[in-house]
Amino acid sequence: MEMNMWLWVVVLALAAAIIWLLLRQRRLKKDIYEYTDRLEQLLDDMLKEKPVPAETTGDDLLGKIQSRLKRLSDMYGHENLEISEEKERLKELVSDISHQARTPMTNIRLYIEKLEEECEDGQRMDVLQKMDGQVDKLDFLFQSMIKMSRLETGTIRIQKADAPVSETLADAISAVIPKAEKKQIDISVDYDDRLKVCHDRKWTAEAVYNLLDNAVKYTPEGGSIRITVKKGVTFVQITVSDTGKGIAVERQGAVFERFYREPEVHDEEGIGIGLYLARKIIQLQGGYMELQSEAGKGSAFTINLPAE
Repeated sequence: MEMNMWLWVVVLALAAAIIWLLLRQRRLKKDIYEYTDRLEQLLDDMLKEKPVPAETTGDDLLGKIQSRLKRLSDMYGHENLEISEEKERLKELVSDISHQARTPMTNIRLYIEKLEEECEDGQRMDVLQKMDGQVDKLDFLFQSMIKMSRLETGTIRIQKADAPVSETLADAISAVIPKAEKKQIDISVDYDDRLKVCHDRKWTAEAVYNLLDNAVKYTPEGGSIRITVKKGVTFVQITVSDTGKGIAVERQGAVFERFYREPEVHDEEGIGIGLYLARKIIQLQGGYMELQSEAGKGSAFTINLPAE
């Protein structure tokens, strides 16, 4: 009798265990279906570029996966935004190049038409010289665009090292002296030849040259340009001052924009990219540029390079 009772107990226990396992299996199956459906929905949302909902507060497997999928979605969303912005910048750049190249290309076509007409040898030589000038403008445009593109995309790396400021200034000044002498513009320099600063000598010289080139371009014959160097607590300042036409206050915020040129100087040589490049070069070295100017009273552009 006691044996039968124990047998029944064992049978009931086995039956209860089987029922519990079946119920657990059923629940597990339901959880798997719900998990896969939710995971599939999250992946579909990502493929459709829909925002993934914030992760659940639970610490279960689905919550952890959803949390990682959201971070992944946010990361790709940010990258897609950057790609979209880069496409817009590229579109704008192509448009700018097309606009800037149109004038010299049109002029070259006109000069070619003149050459095709019957004209005297003296006129033919004059036309050829004008064509050469337009070709130089195109070459300058594309060289400037290459520099700008390489700087913006990081193809060229800024390589900073301790070097005398005097050597950097010498490189920049020597390149602009022929233009200054042609207009009888005096260039004076005030600096400490022992002063050193951590900077990229080549690209900083390019930035200073662009400031000097602008100063020579917009300073009348017989004017003057002054370069001063001062060392402060946190920055070394290189200031290029001129006695040129100056810049109206309302236009000073736009002069560093790519291809910006003031209305009254459109007949002057240039494409409006020098100041943009100069500021880009200085910013890549952790510095910044300042402008002080007044219409009719000249301009002063200051390069601020970190002193240490």
